[in-house]
Amino acid sequence: MPIRIPDALPATSILEGENIFVMTEHRAMHQDIRPLRVLLLNLMPTKIVTETQIMRKLSNTPLQIEVELLRIASHQSKNVSADHLETFYRTFDEVKDYRYDGMIITGAPVETLDFETVDYWPELVKIMDWSLTNVHSVFHVCWGAQAALYHHYGVPKHNLDEKCFGVFENRLIKPSSPLVRGFNDVSMMPHSRHSETRYEDIVANQKLEVISYSDECGVSIAKSIDSKHFFVFGHPEYDRDTLKLEYDRDVERGLDIKVPVHYYPNDDPTKAPIVSWRAEGQLIYTNWLNYYVYQTTPYDLEAL
Repeated sequence: MPIRIPDALPATSILEGENIFVMTEHRAMHQDIRPLRVLLLNLMPTKIVTETQIMRKLSNTPLQIEVELLRIASHQSKNVSADHLETFYRTFDEVKDYRYDGMIITGAPVETLDFETVDYWPELVKIMDWSLTNVHSVFHVCWGAQAALYHHYGVPKHNLDEKCFGVFENRLIKPSSPLVRGFNDVSMMPHSRHSETRYEDIVANQKLEVISYSDECGVSIAKSIDSKHFFVFGHPEYDRDTLKLEYDRDVERGLDIKVPVHYYPNDDPTKAPIVSWRAEGQLIYTNWLNYYVYQTTPYDLEAL
């Protein structure tokens, strides 16, 4: 999938170096088709890393996608330059009058906090409410999934006694779902979180269904019955070294952190991590775009 992103965005040169088809704004203007418009609300502190990881996943079907980056205006990011945010990101006030085929809401390192105590919660609620009328389908990741389930459906999250940290085996609860078309019966997904949304709380709501489950770390994928909302509690977009960098950072800080499980050979952090989630990690984004965005979104977005 050629993704249309600003020519000067750091992700552009990284993805081109991986032989991923990144369409320049100039070339996209000369194609007589309507690209899918996808809004990425990036709540992660490592903005450049996260935007690159997700754009990599949006790049493997024959569709053209125009990706716009959205940030929270009520929270000051400390891990990326103000110049990067001003150049490449928009605020809600700048996009609220537009409509989008799809939207992705990332996770955030605030999962132990009550939702209402997160400093940007009121702004996030405003964006989530706006998405009900201005976005065709929304894909939520990790804490973003927990936040959306809580806000839209009243499903609580629960803090864990021990961090869910590693790469976990998942089995399909609903293998007929187009979202997991092409998945193996058992697949792997990275997780890194201190809280969970429980299976029984999700299925108690008749508007929701669980698609995939891990015996070790609980629900991995769920969605709304109407296919408006998708909830992924792990990180299928993670790179090979993402968990390693997080583990090394916490060790350096002197934190009590266990080695991420099922990630290093024999759980030995002196060895290079093995990627066991790449195929399904790609498929979940591709399937969402194909079956739940491209094939169902109106050609005229004003018809949303």
